[in-house]
Amino acid sequence: MSTQAPHGGQPEDTPALRQLYADFESNHLNPLWTQISGLMPKHPRPKAVPHVWKWATLYPLAQQSGNLVPVGRGGERRAIGLANPGLGGEAYISPTLWCAIQYLGPHETAPEHRHAQNAFRFVVEGEGVWTVVNGDPVRMSRGDFLITPGWCFHGHQNVRNAPMAWIDGLDIPFSYTNDVGFFEFGSEELSDKTTPDFSRGERLWCHPGLRPLSGLKNTIASPIGAYRWEHTDRALSEQLRLEDEGYPATVERGHAAVRYTNPTTGGDVMPTIRAEFHRLRAGVSTASRRDVGSLVFQVFEGRGAVVLDGTRRELEKGDIFVVPSWVPWSLEAESDFDLFHFSDAPIMERLHFDRTLIENRK
Repeated sequence: MSTQAPHGGQPEDTPALRQLYADFESNHLNPLWTQISGLMPKHPRPKAVPHVWKWATLYPLAQQSGNLVPVGRGGERRAIGLANPGLGGEAYISPTLWCAIQYLGPHETAPEHRHAQNAFRFVVEGEGVWTVVNGDPVRMSRGDFLITPGWCFHGHQNVRNAPMAWIDGLDIPFSYTNDVGFFEFGSEELSDKTTPDFSRGERLWCHPGLRPLSGLKNTIASPIGAYRWEHTDRALSEQLRLEDEGYPATVERGHAAVRYTNPTTGGDVMPTIRAEFHRLRAGVSTASRRDVGSLVFQVFEGRGAVVLDGTRRELEKGDIFVVPSWVPWSLEAESDFDLFHFSDAPIMERLHFDRTLIENRK
């Protein structure tokens, strides 16, 4: 005779059933029928929560860290991770992504090391730091997007009399969860302490429409170390000008966007991280949408707001916010509004978990 209850699909509570469950526990087993609603929800139910970090709070804390905490071998970096309030105190902005503000004081050097995790840097303000990636010194300037693919030696030096801060993004949570991380110390001193305007990677690869014959082999990550702000700005401006001339809008009217790509494949700059830049004209608002995966934005310039799961949050220069999986979000531009954006989309797409729902405007 079946012991299934008439409703709910769960068996009746009997001494034999309790003993069965005790035997499961002692043998490190869990029955699916008691957990299916949690393991297989009808839609994503992220533990991470939508959150906004204000630059006006972040930057003074980074400055204070610069006064109190040395940078060098052991601690390696003066980087402050943004901890999502829903993830139990881990310095993860989402279950797959890590984001931090890194601060380097005048004439400080962060020693070289390498790790399996993919990394990038985005500069919202400041000048004076060069990052050296596999021996290639790369200038870091306002608006620049710079990458450090996994297992590349890298260090930083500030050659000026003023500090500089930027954001770091990595796939640390994803690599930690899946036990794929490796780490190795490099040189205490940078392998190249020169300060060229353009890195060797840029000089070889950054000529529109041209690919060096010495670089015909496709690479897993982009060979370009820095994507310069002047090119990003020009591309966005031209999109909006063409829209004014009658060309179809690229995303939504008054909304221009570009994606940083690997010139050897046309795909994302790194295998686990997608990076984009978005510009909204004053008064423009985007349609509300939901995406599988984690999205992070930093305001580069202008004022506006983000609506996260129905809650509107004001934004200004430097502010950072996270959109967890399947949380509805939209943007509103009070002034012309520039935002840097990164996500785990390459992971979601490669595993065929990606899904987007764009809500119709009323």
